[in-house]
Parts: sequence; structure tokens; C-alpha cells
Amino acid sequence: MRFERLRLSNFKCYADTDLELSSGVTVIHGLNGSGKSSLLEACFFALYGARALDQTLDELVTIGTQEASVDLWFAHDGGHYHIQRELKQRGDSVQTTTCVLEGDEETVEGARDVRSAVTDLLRMDASAFVNCAYVRQGEVNKLINASPGQRQDMIDDLLQLGKLEEYRERASDARVGVGRVRDNKRGALDDLDSQIEEKESEAYHDQLNALRSDLADVREKIERYEENRERARAERDAAQEILDEYEQRRGELAEIEGDIESLTEAIRETERKRGEIGDRITELREERETERETAGDLLGATDIDAPLNEIDDETLSNRLDSLHEEREGLQERLNDQRLEIQQYDTEAETARERAAELDAEAEQKRAEAADLEADLESTRERVAQTREKIETLEAQIEETNATFEDAPVGPDETDAHRESVADELTACREELTTTKTELENARETLAETEELLDAGKCPECGQSVDGAPHVETLDEERETVEQLEAAVDELRARRDELEAELEQAGSLADAADELARLRDERDQLETLVEERESGVTETEERMESLRGEATELESEAAERRETASEVDDQAATAREQMGELNAEAAELKRRIERVESLSDSLASIESLSDELDTLRERRQNLAEQNELRNERLAEKRERRDDLESQVDDDAIADAKARKENAEEYLEDVKPELDRLEGERDELQAKIGAVENSIAELESLRERREQLAETVARLDELYDETERLQTTYADLRAELRQQNVQKLERMLNETFELLYENDAYSHIELDGEYALTVYQKDGDPLDPEQLSGGERAIFNLSLRCAIYRLLAEGIDGAAPLPPLILDEPTVFLDSGHVSKLVDLIESMTNLGVAQILVVSHDEELVTAADELVTVEKDSTTNRSSVERRDAADATALAAFN
Repeated sequence: MRFERLRLSNFKCYADTDLELSSGVTVIHGLNGSGKSSLLEACFFALYGARALDQTLDELVTIGTQEASVDLWFAHDGGHYHIQRELKQRGDSVQTTTCVLEGDEETVEGARDVRSAVTDLLRMDASAFVNCAYVRQGEVNKLINASPGQRQDMIDDLLQLGKLEEYRERASDARVGVGRVRDNKRGALDDLDSQIEEKESEAYHDQLNALRSDLADVREKIERYEENRERARAERDAAQEILDEYEQRRGELAEIEGDIESLTEAIRETERKRGEIGDRITELREERETERETAGDLLGATDIDAPLNEIDDETLSNRLDSLHEEREGLQERLNDQRLEIQQYDTEAETARERAAELDAEAEQKRAEAADLEADLESTRERVAQTREKIETLEAQIEETNATFEDAPVGPDETDAHRESVADELTACREELTTTKTELENARETLAETEELLDAGKCPECGQSVDGAPHVETLDEERETVEQLEAAVDELRARRDELEAELEQAGSLADAADELARLRDERDQLETLVEERESGVTETEERMESLRGEATELESEAAERRETASEVDDQAATAREQMGELNAEAAELKRRIERVESLSDSLASIESLSDELDTLRERRQNLAEQNELRNERLAEKRERRDDLESQVDDDAIADAKARKENAEEYLEDVKPELDRLEGERDELQAKIGAVENSIAELESLRERREQLAETVARLDELYDETERLQTTYADLRAELRQQNVQKLERMLNETFELLYENDAYSHIELDGEYALTVYQKDGDPLDPEQLSGGERAIFNLSLRCAIYRLLAEGIDGAAPLPPLILDEPTVFLDSGHVSKLVDLIESMTNLGVAQILVVSHDEELVTAADELVTVEKDSTTNRSSVERRDAADATALAAFN
């Protein structure tokens, strides 16, 4: 794996940074607190998110901004990938709004899915990444301080040996599961053997033969009884046919008697109806004569000049049309007169309503003028009060401005000043922490040296001080401690000063906010005064205008009322003319009604004549229907006499006797047949049960054979899983032993390369990953007994050895992440820094594709193929990066 490019926007101290990263050794160089480690944290955050850092999302976004983004491009196993993470302020917290991993073949979205995809791609989670390739600042002693068990788990996980243990546990679970299933199957096999033995002792075939013989005897008896029953049924049915024929004739005879009675009644009813119709014909003749007399009277009351028998529908229709036309003309005149009256009424009402509206408008305008006059005085009082408030605010503004007379910045620069002091305070605290760590290590080294001198041994090689050329280093170590103590005191004093400055900057920012608020309030009040003063003049003009408009409206209302009175006189004249037209219309209506009544009377005469013709025809039809009914009545009486002559009483009695005998036999034979059929069904059920037992026995034998084969296969599978479990355990132990041997060899090679003192002979790593350092005299030491600098060298050696082991162990699979060293010289003296350069070069020679080193030590610049210089602007507290090639890096190191 190789980082190719990193782009940052508002990430911690970086506003906008785009950095290209190449293969080989890249040294990220700069002063403490300049933001070097933030570049590596950005790469680590891009891969695994905030859960991989010891910080919250709020701490990743630059102070004073609302959003940030990190883009990382990297190559891995022949593919190229791009991760983008965006952060935004949402309320009181910062949240991840975008998280995307783009590869050559697929795109993954979502923080959780991206972290899972990166873990699968690199075959390591964030913890494994740190243990393998990322030596964080301040964690150089992490592995050496870990217990052997913790160290074993870390290295086994990195070397994928944990998978073998997982596979062994799976094989063990499978073996237990197979054994449990096999034992169950064996128990089932024993049960089947018992069942088969029990069923074979029942002699099912002998039982079956005896039951079948009994069944044949019962079936023979049933057949004999069924034949006799069929003969009895035939005798019973023949007798029933004779009785049915007799009943049929009796039924037909009863039906004919009913028909005769119905026909007789129908003839009587028809004759009654003919009599009623004759009476109705007489009544209709009398009504028609009366209607003719009425029509003659109505004709005399009209102006039609013709006898009654010559008047037809056309004559009446023409006369009605003439009268209707005359009425329509009169109705039009009435409508015109009514419309004229309505127009007069509307005009008068409109004039009166308009006069009332004008009076109301005049009254409203006078009331509005009075209200304006009352509000005018109140407005003048509020203007005076507002001017007093403006004078008070002017005094407060002058008082607040006095705060900035001796201040280092003006009101418009307070926010930037406070942020600058806060960033400087943060950098000072970080530098103080680093310096205190160096002081602690220096004091520890000095104490060890003094202890060895007191014991008569050299502090560097541990040999006798007699004749040792390096005893004078004690003074140098004491001087280093004094210098670091002085630096810590200076940094503490500077921290206190900055804290006081930050408090003062906060007070100035609050004063600037208050000053802005007072000025805004003053400007708003001045604008309000101007608006109110201009409103006073406008109000006075409005009052005068309203009163003039009210006078005009009152004059117009009087004119409108005079107009309404004139229109009322015109409406009275029109109503008199309307009464004359209504009298003429009433007379015309009576003439029309007389003609219409004459038409109705003539229509009634015609209707009565038609009804008389209909009744005469209906009376004739009823006479013809009775003639037909009399003929059918004679036929029915003749058929009744014929049926009564065909009845034989002796044959009927014989049929009844034979039917009773047959039914008696059928009733007696039924219980016997039911008994025999029950016996037959019982025998068949027993035969079925025996046959089922025989089939079940055969099925049990087949199941027993199949189950025996299954048990045999489970025995083989149990042996196979047991062998597999042992194989995984042996393989893990063998691979761990091989890795321990390789790691011990690589650890000694790396430690020998770094450590220039010959006080120690070698390092031993046992199978449980316990570490032991041996001195030249053979005495063993725990790594924690080494000095601070020695422990740092030891741990760097162990980390590099683990990385070498992983690189060789993967053997062509996906490459490892870049080797990242964050401030590795913190615990090293100047002599061992040069050895660290040799270590970096050796790791490059071993094939490590990319090494990233973060350090403020300029000696490490000589190991760089490329140099990235980080600087922080003291004004803006924003960091920037500059990338150089190897020649520039060497020149810079030589210059320094």
C-alpha cells in the first residue's frame, strides 16, 4: 500500500492543503506545534474515521469554520482508491455528512461501510494498523510495556494466526456436533432393533391367513341374504305399482270433479259481470246527455256563431289562439308598466341609500380627523422621549470606546486577536508537554548514570569506570537537565502570560460586541425620530383635508334626498295606469276560461261515447266465453263417469297383502345383514392392521439398514474432524515457532544496527512472546529495566522487526501500509539519531515501498528522498506545507 495524495480543507490547523506523496522515504519536518502530526492523523482519519483517533469530530474542524473535508488517494495491490470524508456543524455538534470510498470496480458509501471495506481491503483494522505500521508520538514504548499475552495477541492477529485458532475452534465445534448427532443416531438404531425383534415375534402371516378364511365365510352368508332381500323388494315394488295406479285414477277423478266445479262457478261469475256492464251502459247514456246540455249553455256564453254539433277541435283551437294572442299583448303592456314602476322605485331607493352613505362617510372623516388630532400630541411626546434615549446611548458608546484606548487591537480586530492568542496558547501547551517529556527522560537517564557511577560502572557500557574515556558525559547530562528545566519554566511562564492574554482578549471581544449593539440601537432610534417628525406634518395636512371632504359629502347627500322625492311622484302616476291594465286583463282571462270549459265538455262527450262502445263489445265477449265453458263442462262430466267404471276393489286388496308380506321380510333381514356386514368390516380392519404391521416391519428393516449406513458415515466424519482440529493446532504452533525464530533474528539485527553500545549480547524471544535482554556477562534483564533511551531503541527495533516479518511472511500478497514514524527521536540522544537514519535506510533496502517520518530533528532530513516542510503562520495560526526533492533535503541538512 502507498499513500499518493492528501488534500485538506479546514482540518485542524490546515485551511487548504494539497500534498503529493511519493514512494521511498518522506520526512515531514517542522517546529514543534507546527502541525506535522496532523497530516498523518488526517490519513489515519480518512481510512478509519474518528473512532481511530483520540479526538472528537469537533476537534478536527478548524476553529471559526462550519465544515471540513479530507481526501486521500492511495494505491494498494494493483488498484487505485480515493476516500472522501466531509464534516459539517449541525447545531451543537459536528457530524459526518459525506463518506465515500471509490475504487476501480466499486463505490462504497457510509462511514460504517467504508471503515469495514478498508478493514477488508488492508486485512487489518485500526488497532492492527497502529501495531504494525504507525508508531504514534508518545507510544514508542507501547509494545515493550505490553504483557507477553497482549504482545502475542497483537502479533498473532497481524500474522493471521488468529484465523488458524478460529479454524481449530470451528473444527472442534464440528467434531462435538458430529459426535452428538452420531450418538443420537446410534440410540435410534438400538430402538429400531428392539422394535423389529418385537414385531417378528407376533407371527403376522399366520394371523393373516386365518382372518382371510373367516372373511370368506361371512361374505358367502351376506350374498345369500342379499339375494332373498332383492326378491322381496321386487314383490313389494310390483304390488306398489298396482296401488299407485289405483291412487293415480283416484287423483285424476278428484281433479276432474274440481274442474267441473270451477267451470260452473266461472259461468255464474261471467253472467254476473254481463249484468253489471249492462247497468253501466245505461248510466253512461244518461251522463252523456247531461254533458250535451252543459256544452250548449257554455256555447251560448261565448261569441262563437255556430251550432253545437258543427263545432270541432280546430274551431275551438283557433278561438283560443286568438284570445291568447290578445292576452300576450296585454301582458307585455303590464310588464312594461311594472318595469317602469320598478325603475322609479330603484332610482329613489338608490338616491336615499347614497345620501345615507355620504352622511356616514362625512361623519367618519370628521371622526378620523379628531383621532389624528388626539394622536398628534402623543407622537410629539414620544419624539421627545426618544431623543433623551439617544443622548443616553451616546454617553454609553463614549464610555465603551474608552476600553480600547490602551488595548492592543481595535474593536474590529478582537475576534481574530482572540483566535490568534488561543492558537498560540495551544502550541505553547503542546511544546510544554513535549519538553516536560524530554525533561523526564533526561532526569531518568541522569539518575541511572549517577547510580552506575556510585556503583563504580560506566554509564554507557556498564564496565568499570577505571580508565573509561566517557565519564565526563555526566556533566553534559546534568547541563541538559538544567537547560530543559529552564525551558519548562520559560514555557510555563509564557503559558500563564498567554492565558492572561486570552482572558483579556475575551473581555475585549465582549466589549466590541456591546459597542456594536449600542451603535445599532442609537442608529435605529435616530431613524425612528426622523420618521415620527416627518409624520407630524403629514398628519396636520391630513386633518385639514378630511374636514374639507366631510363638508362636500354632506352637501352632496342633501342633493340626493331631493332627487329621491321627485322620483317617488313619478312612481305614483305609473301605479294608477297599472290598475287600469289589470282590470282589462281580468276580463280577458274570464273569456278564455269559458272557451276552455266548452272544449273540456265536448271532449267529455266524446270520451263517454267511446266508453259505451267498449262496454258493448266486452259484454258480447263474455257471452262467447260462457258458450265455450259449457262445452268443456259436458266433456269433464263424461270423463268422470268413465273413470268411476274402471275401479276393481278385489285387486287392490290382494296388492296390499303382498306388499305387507314383502316389507315384513325386508324388516326382519336387515338386522342380520347389518350384523354380518359389521363382522365383515371388523375382519377387514383386522386384516388391514396385520398387513400394516407387516409393511411397518419391512419399513423398519429398511430404516435400520439406512440408519446403520448413516452411523458408519458419522464415525468416519467424527474421525476426520478430530484429525482436522489437531492439524490446525499443530500448524498454528509450528507457524508461531517459525515466526518467533524469525522475529528474534530480525529483532537482534535491528537492535544491533541501532544500539552502538556493546553492553548487551543479544535479545531472546520465547514461544509465548516474552522478551529478555542479556548482558555481556550473561545476566538477563527485563526490557523495562533499560534506560529511557534504550527502551526507545528497543521498541523501535521490535516494531521494525515485526514490520519486516509481516513483509516477508505475506510472500507476494497485498503489500503492507507505509511505515509511519511520528517523532521517533523524542527519547533518543544525538548519537542514536544517526543510527535511526541507518535503520530507515535498511528498511528501504528490504523493500518497504513507502516510509513516512515526522520529526523536528534536522538530522533525519539526510534520510529523506523527499522533504515536506511544515510552517505555521503566527498571524493566522494556519499551517502550510512545501514539498522538496532529495537534493534540496540534503542541502538543507548541510546548511543547518
